[in-house]
Amino acid sequence: MHFDIAIVGGGLAGLSLACALRDTPLKIALLEQRPPQRPSGWDARVYAISPANVDFLSRIGVWKHLDHERIARIAAMEVYGDKGARLDFSAYDTGVSELGFILESSLMACELWENIKRQPNLTLLCPASPQRIEFREDAALLGLTDGKSVSAKLIVAADGRDSWVRRSAGLDAFDTHYNEKGVVANFACEMPHRGRAFQWFSDDGVLAYLPLPGQRISIVWSAPDALADELVALPTADFCARVAAAGGMTLGKLELLTPPVAFPLRLMRVPKVVAPRLALVGDAAHGIHPLSGHGINLGYQDARVLAETLAACQPWHDIGNLRILERYQRARKEEVLLLQTSTDALRRLFKSDLPGVQPLRNLGMNLTNRLPLIKNMLTRYALGTL
Repeated sequence: MHFDIAIVGGGLAGLSLACALRDTPLKIALLEQRPPQRPSGWDARVYAISPANVDFLSRIGVWKHLDHERIARIAAMEVYGDKGARLDFSAYDTGVSELGFILESSLMACELWENIKRQPNLTLLCPASPQRIEFREDAALLGLTDGKSVSAKLIVAADGRDSWVRRSAGLDAFDTHYNEKGVVANFACEMPHRGRAFQWFSDDGVLAYLPLPGQRISIVWSAPDALADELVALPTADFCARVAAAGGMTLGKLELLTPPVAFPLRLMRVPKVVAPRLALVGDAAHGIHPLSGHGINLGYQDARVLAETLAACQPWHDIGNLRILERYQRARKEEVLLLQTSTDALRRLFKSDLPGVQPLRNLGMNLTNRLPLIKNMLTRYALGTL
């Protein structure tokens, strides 16, 4: 089977790239081991989606079909330092209707999946797993575990942080292990959140409350390994009490809706995200600490930029040519590097116990909170409107 593009991986980045190429003449294959599924209750894996990416999802025909009763609007965000410092962000003060939206990963994945199933220029290969890759001058060849083969002018690796395609192609990835885990869970809360997100920096890591529809929240607690393991092993009542106390009882008592799950955190830098006949998107191309909430936003922007780069090619262009793919790499390099560097620096700043650092970081937060112009610029960058 021969295609123009073979996308390996049916996660959010890979699926959105496929949808973004719907109106092109390109013949696309998408390889995935299993289709996404919705849980019976609330999905513990949620994402904060920026308005810029809501626009992207709207343009590819996905946003309007999502169940909006399961989407929460972020009206404001309150960030607290470890010694009384505070930083507030407000949609109203910034002159926008919302700072972003919180929604379940599986909600987006299932709608994207339904979209590509109806896409006329796409062949869905599922279940399918590659076991061999070969890059030739005029095409790339994927050998599948079922004995079939797929050739394409361009292979797109959208197969996650431990990307088989990236490793098989010999592209380097450099990991910085934080010795932390992200603990995620959903709760019903005693008091209404009113569309507010919260984040606390403390000796126990970084805790975020993210609003869900109704009086529900999702949490991400980026904690040292030992503490994370302790948290997920706690009895339900003790875990609820611990999370509520860590958030200063801001939303009162908490009732667990989904059991806690922990996943390891690491920074991953990939110096080259393209090679002849290969491009990386999403988690295959970069890894970032979750405290910024930008992980999937970067992945969606990868998909948007790569789709625009490929759609701009003329029929006689070779879309697997390195010069064309380097346009995508240049366009994405600055944002990815900036967010990786700033997020890592912020984490290190609040982990530091050097003399004098604690009062300075809290002073910086309080000072920023009193400077509307700087706060407005920070907010608009996060919104994707700068």
